[in-house]
Amino acid sequence: MGELVKFIAKSLVDNPDAVQINEIEGEQSIIIELKVAPEDMGKVIGKQGRIAKAIRTLVKAAATKEKKRVVVEII
Repeated sequence: MGELVKFIAKSLVDNPDAVQINEIEGEQSIIIELKVAPEDMGKVIGKQGRIAKAIRTLVKAAATKEKKRVVVEII
């Protein structure tokens, strides 16, 4: 899941080297923390949070195969 979020985020931002992913895995859930450069924050969130919502939707769809709950946090 983390690799999917990393790929999407690197495709969106101007500074792909600053993208960092931290995965915290539990029994039934995974928390993915996404960190980007401050100037790229708007590109990852999007207008009214549309891009962030789309990223979360894609990751949730991929997580249904593993029957886990995924939370994507943008830090």
